[in-house]
Amino acid sequence: MPPTKTITPARRAIALAVFASLLAAVVVKDRASRSAPVPSKGSIGFRLREVSAEHGLEFQHRVAPVDAQIEHVADHIMAVGAAVSASDYDRDGWVDLYVTNSDFGAPNALFHNRGDGRFEDVAAAAGVADLNLPGRGVSMGSVWGDYDNDGDEDLFIYRFGYLALFRNDGREGGNSGGGGFVEVSREAGLERWMNSNGAIWFDYDRDGYLDLLVLAYYSSKHDLWHLATTKIMHDSGEFATNGERNLLFHNNGDGTFEELGERLGMDSRMWSYAALSADFNRDGWPDVYVANDYGSEELWLNVEGQRFESAEANLGHDSKSGMSVALGNVRNDGRNSVFVTNISSPGYVFHGNNLRESRMDGAGVMVQKARGALVDTGWSWGAQFGDLDRDGFQDLVVVNGFISGDRDRSYWYDSSKLSGGAGGIMADAANWPPIEGRSQSGYERSAVLHNNGDGTFADVAEAVGITDTYDGRAVILADLENRGALDVVVANQKGPLLLYRNEPAGGAWIGFELEGTVSNRSAIGAEAELTFGPNVQRQVVNGGTGFSSQNDRRLFFGLGENDRDLHLTLRWPSGRVQELDGLEAGRYHHLVEPEGD
Repeated sequence: MPPTKTITPARRAIALAVFASLLAAVVVKDRASRSAPVPSKGSIGFRLREVSAEHGLEFQHRVAPVDAQIEHVADHIMAVGAAVSASDYDRDGWVDLYVTNSDFGAPNALFHNRGDGRFEDVAAAAGVADLNLPGRGVSMGSVWGDYDNDGDEDLFIYRFGYLALFRNDGREGGNSGGGGFVEVSREAGLERWMNSNGAIWFDYDRDGYLDLLVLAYYSSKHDLWHLATTKIMHDSGEFATNGERNLLFHNNGDGTFEELGERLGMDSRMWSYAALSADFNRDGWPDVYVANDYGSEELWLNVEGQRFESAEANLGHDSKSGMSVALGNVRNDGRNSVFVTNISSPGYVFHGNNLRESRMDGAGVMVQKARGALVDTGWSWGAQFGDLDRDGFQDLVVVNGFISGDRDRSYWYDSSKLSGGAGGIMADAANWPPIEGRSQSGYERSAVLHNNGDGTFADVAEAVGITDTYDGRAVILADLENRGALDVVVANQKGPLLLYRNEPAGGAWIGFELEGTVSNRSAIGAEAELTFGPNVQRQVVNGGTGFSSQNDRRLFFGLGENDRDLHLTLRWPSGRVQELDGLEAGRYHHLVEPEGD
């Protein structure tokens, strides 16, 4: 292990002064954020029961050792990689799960949903298990999308290493789950080395083919197992300037991709963790929202598929450690809201989560709406919106925790000493104090934030059954049993995959599975506005959302008691608008895009 460099007394004094001022702010804000009343168990309309073992979802995440030069901070550098995504890859009507590992020789898992409440890992037979190899890198996550419009969902895997695209050849795999996958990364033009934690599919130019945005974290010039330098870290804890450019791959429609990000204006070099796409300014073109670590959020407005422009949008600089982005409609007013997780720890740092409500179609801003229980959920990672109790309002699940080590020894003080140093000191991993098995914001429980229907939320996690304190990373919501209830799946860093079966007490529901014809076959980017009673709730078909995750792509609406006179307005990615009435509640509707006017 290399010796650490000495931090001068002057710099240590600066660091302590900075954190003393932060401590005062934390005490006030932390108390305010925890003041919202929590409903009693009897008043909560759902329960979550952990059932991973009995459903066959047995999986343990592992991480790879890194170059010896940075081994003393390996727990920080390799603190990601536990990821999960959902897709009905074999088109049998049941949602399947893909789960990543991050250690050489540790297989990824493709859990085929058998439809009887059990899952079977078919990754080896399907050709997508053994992807963590020396010289190729280790998996950080995946997203599904039908890039060739053949009706089968294809699999893209981002790594600390080479990007990988697997074409789904349908039911030719010969295994019980169907689906044979063929790697086509090189011929598709995607075989590049990137240290990436995220990616999304979306059709930015609306030509009917899915494009791909891949996010960059550590610079792509670094191989974390064969380093030429230890200067691999961020140069600021809040305003880092030494990040890597994200890559935007245009789908040429012939099985190949061309990287056009810089040419189209996406030239930012921040430390990106997560992204989502939606039409924020209501001009018909899908925009991109990015959460960045060590810096502010970014909103990239799509100008008619020809270029992207960075919008100030009143985002300001109050987000310093963006981890995840989730899209919801909090107040059933038909307006998109973006929830961005950040980190907070009493006594050391308070960055606070953000809830941005879109006013881009009018005032051209995103309005901060975070308050109460939304603001502080700890060191937060993945988050997803979904109506867990089917009362008609979208709730929010947030998973938390950074490094769970020795409970009696904290790394926070040593970590904070770096904040007083110049950028060059922080950017060099050799200057970082050794972690030596200590904890930093470890053993934090996840948050389940119940939407009270008035723009406020209450954390009901313990009351509904979530008490584990693993280091959560990715979380998804999916109706795994097709019974009209969103189950919660959590991928934990160096921990097990957890399935919380949702057991709602009541409430009506309706769901939609969309299929494009003129639009991309996956219908990613389609907007649905459902009117039920006095509510208008908007949802968007996603090509990746949260942190290193992708939800069940079917759109799920809780209705409460409003199960009649339902009206749906669909805006397909092609621009076509479809109006539907007379919809039956209590089932999923498969809707195919009309090809004519």
